[in-house]
Amino acid sequence: MRGQSGWSKVALLGVATGLVTVLVQKLYAEDVPPNEPPRPIGSLKGVTVPGPNNQQLAALIQDKKAAIELGKALFWDVRVGSDSKTACASCHFQAGADNRITNQINPGLLAGDKTFQVGGALAGPNYTLTPGDFPLTKFADVNDVDTKIADANDVVSSQGVFGTSFNGIISSNGMPDSCGNVNDAVFHGGLGFNINGVNTRRVEPRNAPTVINAVFNFRNFWDGRANNVFNGGDPFGLRNPAAMVWRVEGGVPKKVKLALPSSSLASQADGPPLSGFEMSCEARAFVHLGKRLLPQNILNSQTISSSDSVLGGYALMRPTYSALIRKAFRSEYWSSTLPLSISGQSLLDAKSMDVVKGTGVQKLMPNLIATQMEANFALFFGLAVQLYEATLVSDDSPFDRYADGDTTALTDQQLRGMALFQGKGRCINCHSGPEFTNASFANVINQRIERMVMGNGGVAVYDNGFYNIGVRPTQEDLGVGGTDPFGNPLSETLMAQQGKFDLLGNGFDPQKEPVPQPGERTAVNGAFKTPTLRNVEFTGPFFHNGGMATLMQVVDFYNRGGDFANANKDDLDPDIQRLGLSEYEKQDLVAFLLALSDDRVRYRKAPFDHPSLCVPDGHKGGSTAVAQNGTTGQAIDLMKCLPAVGAKGDKVGLQPFLGLSQFSR
Repeated sequence: MRGQSGWSKVALLGVATGLVTVLVQKLYAEDVPPNEPPRPIGSLKGVTVPGPNNQQLAALIQDKKAAIELGKALFWDVRVGSDSKTACASCHFQAGADNRITNQINPGLLAGDKTFQVGGALAGPNYTLTPGDFPLTKFADVNDVDTKIADANDVVSSQGVFGTSFNGIISSNGMPDSCGNVNDAVFHGGLGFNINGVNTRRVEPRNAPTVINAVFNFRNFWDGRANNVFNGGDPFGLRNPAAMVWRVEGGVPKKVKLALPSSSLASQADGPPLSGFEMSCEARAFVHLGKRLLPQNILNSQTISSSDSVLGGYALMRPTYSALIRKAFRSEYWSSTLPLSISGQSLLDAKSMDVVKGTGVQKLMPNLIATQMEANFALFFGLAVQLYEATLVSDDSPFDRYADGDTTALTDQQLRGMALFQGKGRCINCHSGPEFTNASFANVINQRIERMVMGNGGVAVYDNGFYNIGVRPTQEDLGVGGTDPFGNPLSETLMAQQGKFDLLGNGFDPQKEPVPQPGERTAVNGAFKTPTLRNVEFTGPFFHNGGMATLMQVVDFYNRGGDFANANKDDLDPDIQRLGLSEYEKQDLVAFLLALSDDRVRYRKAPFDHPSLCVPDGHKGGSTAVAQNGTTGQAIDLMKCLPAVGAKGDKVGLQPFLGLSQFSR
């Protein structure tokens, strides 16, 4: 959005030890066409939901309704976690996000820090957050970045699983995997999730974004790891040369490549179930999860409302996961009765999504015999969850009704806020279109990499929809500037700069994209995917580090021009600058953001209804001592239980993070 392609003037200067070295590459601003105006915001009703086309889906799916049923069951089933307590929904139950407040802090592992700071004398794992802890970076004058008085590089995120190492499956219904405890006080020098020798649940290194409307993202995860092409096995798409699925050809199951376009949600779904932070004992493979779940009845330990909009018909009689797969997927992906020999090495073909480096237990599992259905479980899991999440579209907010012609849907204050959003506040420059994000499929597919004139002079190339906005110092977390497990950059800009066009997929055309020249300046380090602002009332805490508790704190952040703009100047988005908003204007802007809430989300009405769910909610004890569960070396979980909700929703609406007014700071 900040300038389209225009071939640069490149100055090659200098000769060192007989080799020509690129010392300076200068792109003049006049070589970059003027910025296109941002896409207008508008109603989400009628916007095409991205995904594979009917022909591409039909090659895999024979009953889409059954596939959605399968996806919803898998998403909410706590038995997907190795501990039989952790579902995908465990981090996405509150408007698609997570509002728990105890044991929700990562000490800044991506920044190389293992010291908990938030909470002062009480800081540590299992700390319970309070309103006074926010924002994590504090200023004497909220409008002046030069008045910083406190700072913490902790990340407010989501508790996942205990540190454990996978030994094998236990086939009894509902039993957790067999796993050995890994002491997080000493493992890899200590990860910090341990109190007095007792492990607490690990907390992810980035805040959990909402899954509602995530189908509109071209790539998913904060750093875009969830590729737009689904390979049937892990998040990395065409980047993983070993990713294969089993298809029956001539009566015999054979390994074949899968490259399903426009399927970032399927790529994303295949990450957490094997994550040693989020859901799994480390070194578990999808085939192990398949062996455990396939014979079991869906959501067997959880309640389904008889009026559930997807699963209501199964409230009393639960099919097995294998039965739903037979109904949903084409038989060439599950029908073979021939035993497949899976080598221990092949079990490592799918790569871990974990971004904290060096935490994986790299042990080779024994060879095993599997059915075709077990071997293809990652394929079924990813695609079914994608089809379910594609139904989670919130398009009936007051703003949508206003955009569709109801002039009474917004208050005068919200109308003033909308004008600020599109003007003085500069919000629309990153949060454009009906999706309220430049990272949307509709925006990115037209231009995946772009040039922009940087705030500190010169021009740089960047991944469309990913920006460094000065939340934290760049080097603490490189975001899309990081690397995948194969040594490739996550950034499409850097991939293109290296000429790896064939690994980008989804029709990437180097003739139509402003491919950066060797040595040309890029702005990808410390850049993160722009999140949607829909339902933002309920999805706090905010930013990739969870550092803000309310929308007013977020508006203060932008008004002062970011918290680390000067430190990040080489990669900083040029729209991050002091805005000069008055207090009344800030309130108007927050009021407009509240107009993006869909009441179906607020009251969990269809399609946002769900089965019952109990989630770990911290441990018995405090941040200085916890009770141990027998001799396991693990703290005793406290659980928070949500009842099943049917299609008509609940009478009690969702509340903001910490119950705070979004106008408070």
